[in-house]
Amino acid sequence: MKDLTLGTLIAVFEEIFGRGLFWAMVAAAVVITMAYVYVLIRDRAVSWKKFLWAQLSMPFGAIGAVLFVQRMTHSGFGDIGGPVDVIVMLMVAAAGAVGLAILVYTLESLILRKSRLKF
Repeated sequence: MKDLTLGTLIAVFEEIFGRGLFWAMVAAAVVITMAYVYVLIRDRAVSWKKFLWAQLSMPFGAIGAVLFVQRMTHSGFGDIGGPVDVIVMLMVAAAGAVGLAILVYTLESLILRKSRLKF
């Protein structure tokens, strides 16, 4: 693989995850991102309590992403062969951590929205 293009990356990801699962993950990422932007615009402020819960969920997202990718590629920790593999696993972990944090913050804001009762 001499050239690293967007088409090449899409083909590799489709091969790893399967065409249906890959595009379902892309669609889910787009929907969650749009919902997150909506929440940020709607609330006009960051809720630090929700932000804390989102940050506490990050290790679970990192571990889940790494295990998910290893499951899909039929590999394990013993198959990590060099620095590039470690860098890729760290990038996968970071993406999983950030992705779950965004999901948790968004779901908290959409589902557990405080009622605005005035006494």
